[in-house]
Formats: sequence, C-alpha cells, structure tokens
Amino acid sequence: MNSAKHLTHFESKAQNPFYEGVYDIEPTELQEKINNVKLIDVRQQDEFTGELGHIPGSVLWTLDTLPEKVAQLPREQTVVFVCRSGNRSARAAAFSLMNGFQNVLNLRGGMLLWNELNLPVQKSSPSK
Repeated sequence: MNSAKHLTHFESKAQNPFYEGVYDIEPTELQEKINNVKLIDVRQQDEFTGELGHIPGSVLWTLDTLPEKVAQLPREQTVVFVCRSGNRSARAAAFSLMNGFQNVLNLRGGMLLWNELNLPVQKSSPSK
C-alpha cells in the first residue's frame, strides 16, 4: 500500500502499561515530528483552553464524542491522542484500535509532562 508513506515512525514507541496494543510516545519526539501527525486532544473544552493549554495544531474531540467521530480518523496518517495525564488518550487509542484503526498512538504523560518539559502550548479556543 502506498498510503504508508504518510505514516510517521516513532523511536520512543513503547507498549502502554494499561491498554494492550496501545503504544505511548515521548513528548520530545512528538514535538520533533508534530507536523507529520494528526493530533487529537480528548479532554474537555475547559481543560483545552485552561491552565495546561493544548499543543498548537491539535484538535479537540472530547472522549465522549469519539464514538461518533471515530470514522473521521485519517487512515493514511499517524494519529496521536493527547489528554491531561495520558489515561483518557490511551483509552481513545484503545477504542480506535477496536474500531479498525492501526496508526494511533498515545502521548505519554499527557499535557502534564508536555508542560513539565516546557514544550509549546496554546491557550486560545480550539480549531474545529
């Protein structure tokens, strides 16, 4: 399949300790490859624009809307899910895998670790 050329490989990819088949990636490597992935934040609106902010370029799909939106995930691009600590986003990745999507990853440590590492954040309203 020639669509594989849009997929992004992560050296830091490691098995998530709680969800079988879900892989976590490191924030620093995501920052390096951020323009090559689809970033989906699964937190609530007030968290997205709140204290921790969100990763520039990410889109907000709250976890409770994922079942109705999962079919819109790109199959030809790597998708990285983000949340506050990495738990809800791991659930989103697991749900996506169960629905036939293979190129989904979880951001280890979520926005807490992202902020701790002083990586870029945005606090304005989400892009739809």
